[in-house]
Amino acid sequence: MTQHWGLDVPNLLISVTGGAKNFNMKLRLKSIFRRGLVKVAQTTGAWIITGGSHAGVMKQVGEAVRDFSLSSSYKEGEVITIGVATWGTIHNREGLVHPMGGFPAEYLLDEEGQGNLTCLDSNHSHFILVDDGTHGQYGVEISLRTKLEKFISEQTKERGGVAIKIPIVCVVLEGGPGTLHTIYNAITNGTPCVIVEGSGRVADVIAQVAALPVSEITISLIQQKLSMFFQEMFETFTESRIIEWTKKIQDIVRRRQLLTVFREGKDGQQDVDVAILQALLKASRSQDHFGHENWDHQLKLAVAWNRVDIAHSEIFTDEWQWKPSDLHPTMTAALISNKPEFVKLFLENGVRLKEFVTWDTLLYLYENLEPSCLFHCKLQKVLAEESERLACPPAASRLQMHHVAQVLRELLGDSTQPLYPRPRHGDRPRLSLPVPHIKINVQGVSLRSLYKRSTGHITFTMDPVRDLLIWAIVQNRQELAGIIWAQSQDCIAAALACSKILKELSKEEEDTDSSEEMLALADEFEHRAIGVFTECYRKDEERAQKLLVRVSEAWGKTTCLQLALEAKDMKFVSHGGIQAFLTKVWWGQLCVDNGLWRVILCMLAFPLLFTGLISFREKRLQAVGGPARARAFFSAPVVIFHVNILSYFAFLCLFAYVLMVDFQPTPSCCECLIYLWLFSLVCEETRQLFYDPDECGLMKMASLYFSDFWNKLDVGAILLFIAGLTCRLIPATLYPGRVILSLDFIIFCLRLMHIFTVSKTLGPKIIIVKRMMKDVFFFLFLLAVWVVSFGVAKQAILIHNENRVDWIFRGVVYHSYLTIFGQIPAYIDGVNFNMDQCSPNGTDPYKPKCPESDETRQVPAFPQWLTVLLLCLYLLFTNILLLNLLIAMFNYTFQEVQEHTDQIWKFQRHDLIEEYHGRPPAPPPFILLSHLQLLIKRVVLKIPAKRHRQLKNKLEKNEEAALLSWEIYLKENYLQNQQYQHHQRPEQKIQDISEKYGGPTALGGRGTSGPCPVSPQAP
Repeated sequence: MTQHWGLDVPNLLISVTGGAKNFNMKLRLKSIFRRGLVKVAQTTGAWIITGGSHAGVMKQVGEAVRDFSLSSSYKEGEVITIGVATWGTIHNREGLVHPMGGFPAEYLLDEEGQGNLTCLDSNHSHFILVDDGTHGQYGVEISLRTKLEKFISEQTKERGGVAIKIPIVCVVLEGGPGTLHTIYNAITNGTPCVIVEGSGRVADVIAQVAALPVSEITISLIQQKLSMFFQEMFETFTESRIIEWTKKIQDIVRRRQLLTVFREGKDGQQDVDVAILQALLKASRSQDHFGHENWDHQLKLAVAWNRVDIAHSEIFTDEWQWKPSDLHPTMTAALISNKPEFVKLFLENGVRLKEFVTWDTLLYLYENLEPSCLFHCKLQKVLAEESERLACPPAASRLQMHHVAQVLRELLGDSTQPLYPRPRHGDRPRLSLPVPHIKINVQGVSLRSLYKRSTGHITFTMDPVRDLLIWAIVQNRQELAGIIWAQSQDCIAAALACSKILKELSKEEEDTDSSEEMLALADEFEHRAIGVFTECYRKDEERAQKLLVRVSEAWGKTTCLQLALEAKDMKFVSHGGIQAFLTKVWWGQLCVDNGLWRVILCMLAFPLLFTGLISFREKRLQAVGGPARARAFFSAPVVIFHVNILSYFAFLCLFAYVLMVDFQPTPSCCECLIYLWLFSLVCEETRQLFYDPDECGLMKMASLYFSDFWNKLDVGAILLFIAGLTCRLIPATLYPGRVILSLDFIIFCLRLMHIFTVSKTLGPKIIIVKRMMKDVFFFLFLLAVWVVSFGVAKQAILIHNENRVDWIFRGVVYHSYLTIFGQIPAYIDGVNFNMDQCSPNGTDPYKPKCPESDETRQVPAFPQWLTVLLLCLYLLFTNILLLNLLIAMFNYTFQEVQEHTDQIWKFQRHDLIEEYHGRPPAPPPFILLSHLQLLIKRVVLKIPAKRHRQLKNKLEKNEEAALLSWEIYLKENYLQNQQYQHHQRPEQKIQDISEKYGGPTALGGRGTSGPCPVSPQAP
C-alpha cells in the first residue's frame, strides 16, 4: 500500500463499521459525525477503513470525504479512505477488469440495476477487493480486513526521533448482529471502540447500557432495548439469541476503559474527533503503561496526531506533574516535525531552553534538517569542501557547529563574528549513539538517554533561544520562529538578523514560492523589530538609541543598526527614532536646532562662533570659549561635510584653470598645488581602506570599500590622474597627458553628485540616475541590433568593396546612429546626390568612397526605392518604437523610486553620515596634518578611537543586563498589543464565533457516478 499506491504510513487507523444498508440519522448528528471523522483523519494523518460499498455507514463516510474535498484546498491534502470489499458482491465489477491494468479504474454507479449486489462508493480513495471465487456471498472480506488492520496496528512509525506503534480505533454507527460481533471481537483484542449514540440499532442499545453496572444488564433489559431499537426485526430474535447478545454486551461493558460513547451535546465532546482521540488515550492508560511511562506514551500519541487540544485537556492536567526534563525528548520531536503549538505548550509547562538546548541537541536538530532545505544543501557543500581540503572521504567529515557558523557568517555578513567557534580537542565527549539513527519507542532506546548523557555538560551556547531561532529560520518555519522569537532576550537584534538570513536565502532559493515566503517572513520580522523599537522609543528615547548601537555578543558582536543596514531593512532604518539618532550623530555636539545658515556663516566668519550664534547640546560648551568650543564645532560631521564641499569646489576650479589657462611644459605653482591636493585625497582614500575599528581584516575592509560605487569612482579618477600625470611629465607625450587629465576632470565632476545624497529632494534622484543607467545599458543591446543591421545593409547596397576600416565603421555605426537624431545621409537617394563630396576609388582619406553610380551621367546606380524604404523602416522602429520604449522604462524606474523616496533617502543618508563621522576635521589638502596626527595616535601611541563608540558601543555587563530586561518588558507589551489587535479584526471574531459554536457547514453534493480509483487484489 505504501509502495504500490505511494501512501504515507498513517499515524492512526480508524476502522468504521455499522449498518450495511441505508439508515436515517438526525441531520445535526450526521453533520457532526462527518465533520469530526474527516477532522480527525486530516489532522492526525489517519487512514479510514470501511466496507467500501455505496450504502449504510460506508456511504456516510464517503459523503464526509466528499464534503471535505469540495471545501478544502490542495495544500490540506487528501483524506485516505480505503474500502475493503468482496469481489463477488460488486455490481458492474467487469468494468474494473483491464488487460493492461487501469489505475485509476473507471467505475460507474448503477444503484437501480444492482439487485442483490452492491456498488462501490466513488468517494473512497482506494479499494482492496477480496476474491475467493464466490458470487453474491457477503462477508468474505472480514477475515482479510481483520488481519490487515491488526498488521497495520503492529507497525511502528518514526517522526522526529519518536517512534510509536500505529494506534487503531473502531467507530460504530447503527449496525445489526454482525456489527455486535465486530465490536465484541475488537474489545476482546484490546481495540478501543467509539459508539455513536443516536445512529440506531446496536449502537443505541450499547450506548443505553454502557453506563450501567454489569449486574444490572439483564436479559429482560436487553430484550426491552432490542424491542425499542430493532422494532420489526425484533420478532425474528429467538430466546437463545437474546441470551447470546446479553452475554456479549455484558463482556463489552465489562471493559469500560475500551468503550467510549459519543453523545450529541455532551460536555467536552463537541465533536466526534475528540471522542475518538479520548478513546485512544483512555485505552492507552490500561495497556501495560504505569506512572510516567503511561503519561509519556499518551503525550507521544498526541504529538503524533498533532492534536494540542487533546494534550491540553487530557494530558497536562492536575493528575500528573511533569518534570521539564521529561518533556525534552518530545520537545525535540515537536521541533523536528514542525509542530509549533506543541512547542508553545511545552514552554508553557516548564521547559527551560537553557536546559533543553545542549551541544548534542543542537547537532541533532541540524543533522535532521529536511534534505530539500537550502541550508542543508549549503552545509553539505561546506562538508564536501572540507573533505576535499583535508583529502579525506566525505563520510569521515561529520557535521559540527563551526560548519553551521561558517554558513551563517556567509548569510549574516562578514561584519559579524562566528557564532560558534571551532571546539578544541576534548572540549566535549562525542555521542556514543549515532544521532541520525536515534529512535524513540516505548520499549527501546529513548532520546531521554541523549539528555542523560548530556547531564553535567556545560551548555554550549550563551543564548539557546538564538540557536533555536536560527534553526527555525533557516528552514523558513514561520509559526515556530515566531514562538521562539517571543522567548528571545535581544529581540530587536534577533528580528533583524532573521530578516537578513531570510533575504540572503531567498536570493539562492530556486523554488519561487519558497523564495516569496522567505521574503514575506523577512518583512514580518522587520515589522516586529520596528514594533518593539517603537515601544522602546515611546518609553525612553535615549535608552532606545542605546539599543541601536549596543554591541550584541549573541549576534557576532554586531549592532542592531549594522544588522538593519546589512539586511537593507529600509522601513526600520527610516523609523523616526533611528533618523533622530542619525541626525544627532550628524550634528555632533551641536544642537540640531541650529539652522544650516548659522553653520555656514560661522565657517566663513570664524569669530562669529564665539558670539553665541551656535548653540551646543552640552551646557559646558555653551559657557566655555576658546579651543574646546572650536574643536566641538569643527569636529561635527555637518561642518566637516560642508568644509569638504567648499574644498572640493576649490579643487575643481583650480584644476579647470590649470587645464584651460596655465598648462605649461614645466608644471606651474598652481599645477603643483593640484598634485599636493590629489596626494591628500589619495591619503584619505587609503585611510578609509585601512580603517578597521571592528578588526574585520584587510580583505573584508577591501571588499567593503570597493562595494561602494563612489569609492570605485574615486579610485578610477585617481588612477586616471596618475596616468595623465605620467604622460604629462614626459615631453613627448605632453598633449596626450593633457587629454587624459581633461577626461579625468569629467570623473572628478561626476563625484560631485555624491554630495546630493544629503538632500532629501536631490538624494533619491541619484538613485534614479543609477537605475536609469542600467536601463540604458540593456536598451543599447536592442538598439545595436537595428543600428548594425541597417548600417551593414546600407553600406553593402551603396558602397562596393570599401577596405578602409575607419570609413566602414563610420558608414555602419556612426552614420546609422546619427540618422536617429535627424542627420539623414545626402547620398541615400538621388535628390542631393553629389559626386564631388566623395572619392570615386576611395583614395582620398578625408572623403568617403562614392556610392554605386553612373559616372557619365553622375546619377546613382543603386536602387533608390530600396534604400529609402530601409531608411523609413529603420526610423520607424528606432525613433518611434525603441526611443518610446526607453522613455517608458525611465518612467517606470522613476515611479518605482518615487513611491519610496522617503525611505530611500533616509536609508542612504546613513552612509554619508557614517563617512563624515569618521573623517578627520580638516579638508584637503590640510587633511595631511590630520593624517599625521592619526598616524602618531593610532600607530605610535596606540590610542583607540573614541568617535567610533557613538555608532558601536560595548556596554558594561550590569548596564547591558538592565537594558535588555527593559527591552524584554516592552517586547511583552508589543506582543500583547498585537494579540489584542488580532482578536479585534472582524474576520477573527467571526472565526472565533464559528469555532465556539461549531455550526454545520452546508456543502454541495457530488454526483452519483464518476471515476473511482480501484486496485483489484486477490487474497
